[in-house]
Amino acid sequence: MNVLAVLENEAAQLPMMQMLSEMEPEANLMCFGSSLPALAAARKQEIDVAVIDAVLPELSGLDFGHYLQELYPNVNLIYLASDKGMGFDALRQHASGILPKPIVETELRRELDELRYPQTSNGGKRLFAQTFGNFELFADGKPVVFKYTKTKEIVALLVNNRGAQTSNGEIIACLWEDDGDPEKKSSYLSNLRQDLQNTFTRLKLNGIILKQRGSLAIATDRIECDLYDWLEKKQESRYHYLGDYMNQYSWPEVMHAQLDEIAWSFDEE
Repeated sequence: MNVLAVLENEAAQLPMMQMLSEMEPEANLMCFGSSLPALAAARKQEIDVAVIDAVLPELSGLDFGHYLQELYPNVNLIYLASDKGMGFDALRQHASGILPKPIVETELRRELDELRYPQTSNGGKRLFAQTFGNFELFADGKPVVFKYTKTKEIVALLVNNRGAQTSNGEIIACLWEDDGDPEKKSSYLSNLRQDLQNTFTRLKLNGIILKQRGSLAIATDRIECDLYDWLEKKQESRYHYLGDYMNQYSWPEVMHAQLDEIAWSFDEE
């Protein structure tokens, strides 16, 4: 779980970090004494819980919370306020909670235990990639619908490549093999990349696709994936490889063979 604290000054950072680290020892904690550096950090890493002072330098607490919700609709906002004046605005914003200052540890603990958007077993990650069997992509538990079916196949390829930058040429070679005019395929690929960007922007899944000039990659730390979990945890994984991998595509045959070898090695242990 990624927890961000944004406080009214730097002097408040250390006490808050100590409090949160005791309450959530396994969480990734980030703490800032002003809003703009905090917002820059939030753009790089998905935030699950944000503890926000109502009064901040540069931005108001409510404005900062609004920007976070634009990035991550299911972020849990916990506001800290010296008075009750912002309670209605926080309610309208669908905040997870609001606490009076000075902070009482038991009250903060209760808010963390009763989040508006509870953290799920996948660590709060909104995107799940299913590779065993047919490839499917889910956002918040619902299938992601793209304008073009080939866009989904691009995501499958990026998931298969496990974070490695994949060039436009590699994408074209996998998706169309030797079929048709390469120049036309390059033009079509531009449409697919735009569809990918539009779909993820609409779902507010920023930062999932890592773009460089002429290539794409997927941020493996931002998604839950049965393949990644199985390769990391092996027989302890809650996902089980049964010999089927991205069945609707022909290009994953190399990875498919590697997975078979890994599964056979389990049987020999």
